[in-house]
Amino acid sequence: MPRLERPGGVELNWEERGQGPPVVLAPYWSGHPGVYQALLADLAGDHRVVTWDARGTGESTPTGPYDMETDCSDVEAILEEAGGVATVIGIADGANRAVRVAASRPELVAAVVALGTGPFARAQFEGGEGMVASDTVVGAFIEMLERDYRGALRSLLSATNTQMSEAELRDRVGYQISYCPQEPAAARVRAWAADDPTAAAQETGERLWILSAPDVAGPWLPPEHERRKLIEALTPRAHVVEAEREGGPVSRPDLSATTIRRITEQARLRA
Repeated sequence: MPRLERPGGVELNWEERGQGPPVVLAPYWSGHPGVYQALLADLAGDHRVVTWDARGTGESTPTGPYDMETDCSDVEAILEEAGGVATVIGIADGANRAVRVAASRPELVAAVVALGTGPFARAQFEGGEGMVASDTVVGAFIEMLERDYRGALRSLLSATNTQMSEAELRDRVGYQISYCPQEPAAARVRAWAADDPTAAAQETGERLWILSAPDVAGPWLPPEHERRKLIEALTPRAHVVEAEREGGPVSRPDLSATTIRRITEQARLRA
């Protein structure tokens, strides 16, 4: 697999497959790219799909820092190395990094597709129903990540993936721990909790697409109508695509792939 050299002796492991408009998956704080295998395999039928391991995860060098600025710099470097103006798929804190790069380097990013929820600052949810608005809850979760990584992942995944059986949950936790160690995971969640990507999301404007679903992130985020009002207030030019109740953007990769194809076609026509 290709290796991209970064300052300080860090090497990022990345790979590409398929031919066509470039689509790049921006890693999130603990997510293995394999979780999105069905979506990426579908897109690889007519797109050039690029995936990579963030520093400290997978086959990339286990060297920090694991902060927003460094990770955004790595996203830029991957996009430059991959070549072409790409559509960047971001999940969770990956969406924050994607819009930051889209705003600062528009020549590299044709569109940002945020799966589940858009880039946000926690303060924007103040007074809402979601657990993410509580400093106490978020602080306790980060402390648990640092003290009992396996337990924290299990707690999060069981709350946000209620359809998983016990066996599926156990396998998923092990899968993510084997890919992403505790130190980079906890550091990136701390960075995400402190981040405010609002200005970058506004600058990204109509290039930002949010593929959402009514129950995304379980109790961590407020109800769908609250999230929609927030998006309309903060990023009015962004596009929001709501999934049917029986399938969100990850659980229905075929629907997500269809939407992303429409996005990349529109980006091609604009170019």
